[in-house]
Amino acid sequence: MNPFLWREPLIILGKASHFLPKWKGEERLKLFQADLHDEGSFDEAVKGCDGVFHIAASMEFSIREQADIESYVQSNIIDPAIKGTLNLLKSCTRTKSVKRVVLTSSISTITAKDTNGNWIPVVDESCQVQVDHVWNTRASGWVYVLSKLLTEEAAFKFANKHGLDLVSVITTTVAGPFLTSTVPSSIRVLLSPITGDPEFFPILNAVNTRIGSIGLVHIDDICNVHIFLMQHPRAQGRYMCCAVNCHMSKLVHLLAEAYPSVNMQRTTASDNGNIPSEISSKKLKDLGFEYKYGVLDIIDETISNSDGSKFKPSVATCMEASYSLWDSSFTL
Repeated sequence: MNPFLWREPLIILGKASHFLPKWKGEERLKLFQADLHDEGSFDEAVKGCDGVFHIAASMEFSIREQADIESYVQSNIIDPAIKGTLNLLKSCTRTKSVKRVVLTSSISTITAKDTNGNWIPVVDESCQVQVDHVWNTRASGWVYVLSKLLTEEAAFKFANKHGLDLVSVITTTVAGPFLTSTVPSSIRVLLSPITGDPEFFPILNAVNTRIGSIGLVHIDDICNVHIFLMQHPRAQGRYMCCAVNCHMSKLVHLLAEAYPSVNMQRTTASDNGNIPSEISSKKLKDLGFEYKYGVLDIIDETISNSDGSKFKPSVATCMEASYSLWDSSFTL
């Protein structure tokens, strides 16, 4: 029997309207009105809890160019993200019951290149991208990268100061079936080579540029990792969560096979013949965690679950947009 009683804080309770009819264990779910920006509003939600999962984050990937963009990003995106996380952690310290907090981090905080720009053979939790580099390069998705980097840094600083047991999960691209009424951003990123999404394909390409490959993990595995790390007595620090990683060209090939309506011919021009760095989950596996889903499971379930949504553009639009976005890597 699952011992968890889930407490879900929602800024607007109406957001749960799509999800609630799918939930079968009403006695194990409680909803609370809360706002990350209001200190103390999470006190009631975490009261009596043994553990807290903090998975919420702003999904601002980029913003329009404007004067004094650094100040705008700092005050409108980064500061609110940090404040929201710290407000939740403060609520956790006010109750005596919370034993651990598990924070969702992101592969966006990781790089496979050293300070000289050379590829690192094995990428693990220590390979953090430098904040100054993100500010200076402003690659696609840079706002989200900064937000995740600085929020996680502030969270660990607070936890260490106040004796709060904090563990973070560095997620790679999460995919598979979903319950939300709209397609999650991570799935839009993953499927962008076949949809030609002009907003999300550059983000996938930026990840490939920084890491040298695309890391994937099934939604069930990522959920199980969170629970596993919440319960494991020796869990501490940051944990990479990557079931598999592969070259962009291989990913496009697998996507095209799973969704053959788009007739793409792949080449490996963008991979330069390099063996991709290993995105290592050794620290996680050493604790005993085992992944259940491989790359084909992830892609097949993502495609089949997205097929009935209003997400996919027409085949003609896919072909035109995909060609214009990445004609150096594959042709139509």
